[in-house]
Amino acid sequence: MEQDHPLVRDVYPDLIAELIALLEAEGERELAIVVWDVRLVARCDCGDDFCQSFHTAVRPKGKPYGEGHRCVPLLPEKGMLVLDVVYGRIMYIEVLDRQPMTAQRSESSTGPTQTPDTGPTGPADATGTPDPPAPTDRATASGA
Repeated sequence: MEQDHPLVRDVYPDLIAELIALLEAEGERELAIVVWDVRLVARCDCGDDFCQSFHTAVRPKGKPYGEGHRCVPLLPEKGMLVLDVVYGRIMYIEVLDRQPMTAQRSESSTGPTQTPDTGPTGPADATGTPDPPAPTDRATASGA
């Protein structure tokens, strides 16, 4: 399920901010909006030390994107950023020849088969189920 993958903006917020600015500068307003919600589905497995690219959608290995595919090269100050887009959906973000990106969230939560160590409402228990949110003073005062 796609929601199991972390949002790139939570893992690499600086990258997303840069992509939004570069896309707007290129007149790619719709992609500047779409990039906010992309998920880190899988990292590139090429093994090149200069590559930090990643998939933002599932793609069968060895198959072309096909009809509706286009590359969107951007002009960052350093390195290369190129998006693979299919019918307006960002499928892959190439991040090449850049300083190593620092994750703002635990790396263990970015793998496609691993689950985050916290849920949307709090820390997860041993079963992976998030704890319910603690009541706020306002909710307690209102009898909720």
